[in-house]
Order: sequence, then C-alpha cells, then structure tokens
Amino acid sequence: MNKEQVIQLLEGMDPEETLEAVAGALKKIFPVLGDEARLRFLADLLGDAARDKVSSMVHL
Repeated sequence: MNKEQVIQLLEGMDPEETLEAVAGALKKIFPVLGDEARLRFLADLLGDAARDKVSSMVHL
C-alpha cells in the first residue's frame, strides 16, 4: 500500500476512528525511529506552533 492509498483510506474513516488507528500505528513506529526522525515528525505535525514557541524562547 502506498502513501496515497493510506491517505485515501484514512480520509474515508470517521475522524475519531482515524485518530485511534493512527495512534496505534505510531505506538509501533515511534520506538524504532531515531531521535531526529521523531523530532522532525513532531515539528511537522505542530507546524508553525512549534516554530513560534522556539522563536519566543530565543527572545528570553
């Protein structure tokens, strides 16, 4: 299954069901990822909110 097929599958699900499925997958994936990959994923997930926090911390 490729990335586009996974996205289509998730988009066809109820939002709460989607979160449950994604959470289950992440519980299996996170332990095998390196620190850099985890941080990149979380930064991408949070988007501008993560950048805003970092930039506000720099001004302290």
